Amino acid sequence: MGDSAIFLIAGLAFISVAGLGWVFAGGKSNQVNSIRLRSLHPRDQMKRGKRKISAMDQASSRRKQLQETLKDLDQQQKEQRKRRFTLKSRIRQAGFSFSPIAFNITSLVIGLMVVSGLFFFGQTPFIAAAFGFGAGFGLPRWFLGFARKRRMKKFSLEFANAIDIIVRGVKSGLPLNECLKIIAREAPSPVGPEFQKLNAGISVGVELGKGLEKMYERMPLSELNFFGIVLTIQQKTGGNLAEALGNLSIVLRARKMMREKIGALSSEAKASSGIIGSLPPLVMLIVYLTTPAYMSLMFTEDFGRVMLAGAGIWMGLGIFVMSRMIAFDF
Repeated sequence: MGDSAIFLIAGLAFISVAGLGWVFAGGKSNQVNSIRLRSLHPRDQMKRGKRKISAMDQASSRRKQLQETLKDLDQQQKEQRKRRFTLKSRIRQAGFSFSPIAFNITSLVIGLMVVSGLFFFGQTPFIAAAFGFGAGFGLPRWFLGFARKRRMKKFSLEFANAIDIIVRGVKSGLPLNECLKIIAREAPSPVGPEFQKLNAGISVGVELGKGLEKMYERMPLSELNFFGIVLTIQQKTGGNLAEALGNLSIVLRARKMMREKIGALSSEAKASSGIIGSLPPLVMLIVYLTTPAYMSLMFTEDFGRVMLAGAGIWMGLGIFVMSRMIAFDF
């Protein structure tokens, strides 16, 4: 027998031994797996399956509930936008308590007083009517808009601090209603009075979501809208309220910093537009004070009145365009 035959027999013997070892080892592992499968009772397997199915059902039901909540909130916001720009809503948002009828009567009285004063000083009916309409219709609404914006700005500056009060109170174990009462007592105006109205509604049985809707109608700020959405979703779906409101407070402070940065960057454009818009009326006033006879023709002659009307229209359009160019929505 040659050397090649010996090597061939040795190789076949090695392969046979390795095959037998692999079969026995695989048989043991399969036996172990079969023992493990047999150790699980069919009842246990059913329980495991039920747990998985129940967890999936809970997640899907929570997702559906969250989607329904967001749809309801979207519908409520659409209805609130329709009611937000009425005269009655604007009066309430400015912090006043008089009725729209009283506002309209006051506007009419102001307009009639201006018309009577101009007639007394010898102005023509056209000039008197134009200035009376501007004073009676525009001046009260400008004052109302100014008071509304100032009140909303004061609310937004203090609202993040109010949310921090809720976050600290919830973390220390206080219920949400107690935190709202603390804000109503300690927060400055207009945050404190608005939360007092919210607590008064809750004390007589109004739901928190409905109370927040009424509060948003009185103070239509995006920050307050975010606050209402967070509380509504947390009540219906659960979750960590302190963490959610803490994140909201961080977002509101970041928005405030961005608002201040935008105001600083746009201050030059606002100053330039103010100077450009005020130059023509100032020049006309100076010319009228220095040489009244030269400027009085614009008020006494028909062609001069037409020129004044055209100049007023063009100036109004220019001021409107400049105001829209420097108005930033954020």
